[in-house]
Amino acid sequence: MTTSTPNHQPLDAASLDQLFRTARSHNAWKDIPVSDDLLRQVAELTKLGPTSANTSPARFVFVRSAEAKDKLEPHLSEGNRAKSRAAPATVIVGSDLEFYERLPQLFPHADAKSWFTGNQAAIEETAFRNSSLQGAYFILAARALGLDAGPLSGFDKAGVDAAFFPEGKIKTNFLINIGYGDPAGLFGRLPRLDFEEYVRIV
Repeated sequence: MTTSTPNHQPLDAASLDQLFRTARSHNAWKDIPVSDDLLRQVAELTKLGPTSANTSPARFVFVRSAEAKDKLEPHLSEGNRAKSRAAPATVIVGSDLEFYERLPQLFPHADAKSWFTGNQAAIEETAFRNSSLQGAYFILAARALGLDAGPLSGFDKAGVDAAFFPEGKIKTNFLINIGYGDPAGLFGRLPRLDFEEYVRIV
């Protein structure tokens, strides 16, 4: 009897540290710009993460110019304004509620568009769940490419939608500040649950 070996080897300790163990949600930012090319690299990695039926509903807006930051800032909670203004870019992670229109391209081996057409509950659930996944992939892609991230949920969703998605088919899920974090702005790491408190193996 032969045993198979894994196709992939575990990442080294330094890589795991960069992605998870020593990675932190940043609140302060160094005054170092993030290039268009690097933003593109993050997005290109992000799109490779799995979504159900390859729906890929996330839509990303990089808020970087002073004009765009002025448009976003009034819709942020007070505690998120200064750090978002200082971040090289704030990423709006949106959910496209018409994602199913792209399924003939993205899932060509089945009539997946028909699974969603006219089914608003399935559209909203699928868009939200999978754009959330893609937002998480985005954070890991940014970290993998040497950037830091600081996800945000303190904002007026309706205001952000009206400012950046006025056509109404895309709804804001959450925001992510990205750039090169300043460790001086970090808080102490908060506790995590022990394995037995959040995992069951059945």
